[in-house]
Amino acid sequence: MVIFRKKSLIIISVLIATVFTLILCLSAISINPASDIVSNKFKIVLDAGHGGIDSGAIGIRTGAKESEINLEIVKKLEKKLLSAGINVLLTRNSQAGLYGVVSSSLKRKDMEKRRDIINDFKPNLIISVHLNKYSVSSRRGAQVFYKENDEVSKILANCVQKNFNSMKESIREFSILTGDYYILNCTKYPGIIAECGFLSNPEEEALLITDKYQDELANNIFKGIIEFMSKTTNKNLK
Repeated sequence: MVIFRKKSLIIISVLIATVFTLILCLSAISINPASDIVSNKFKIVLDAGHGGIDSGAIGIRTGAKESEINLEIVKKLEKKLLSAGINVLLTRNSQAGLYGVVSSSLKRKDMEKRRDIINDFKPNLIISVHLNKYSVSSRRGAQVFYKENDEVSKILANCVQKNFNSMKESIREFSILTGDYYILNCTKYPGIIAECGFLSNPEEEALLITDKYQDELANNIFKGIIEFMSKTTNKNLK
């Protein structure tokens, strides 16, 4: 009888431990708002604006190139998305342009190549990262533009803009805007342009060239994407 009781106690203890472990695992899954959506193989194209001989905007004091900072932000964002189980593709992963042989129509070739990359990948979303410039140097802040007449793009834009506006470096709240941009209009897929700041503003330029601030921008875009995914239903994930 004693041996039987010991065996019973051992079996009961093992069962309790197993159930407790299962509860912990289920709890860990439940705190991830995007876990169910990620399982649907969500796909995002990250587009670092400009590249090659097209440097984009230039820093007003340091001469920093927009194309280089765009790529740094995109690579940081890529790591965060991959760690969340999201399928990611970059339109460019180096400082080179996408226009092939240099010609008078290099910008058109570059943009058409980006379009082809997007169409081949068939993403759920497009995130194009850029920096801004303005004739008045006091202008600063991150602002999101979205694909016109596209409700999915608008939801995403609002989610990312909300996180941009919450940054401690933000001195004003921007509203999202639509824009007639090729990268958003060249395909059927929803997308946004994240203008991450003004290189024409000396104070913001000083931030934009730092690894820490680039990571902060990438993290707020990432949080916006995760918030978007938690809000939308599977009908958007085709």
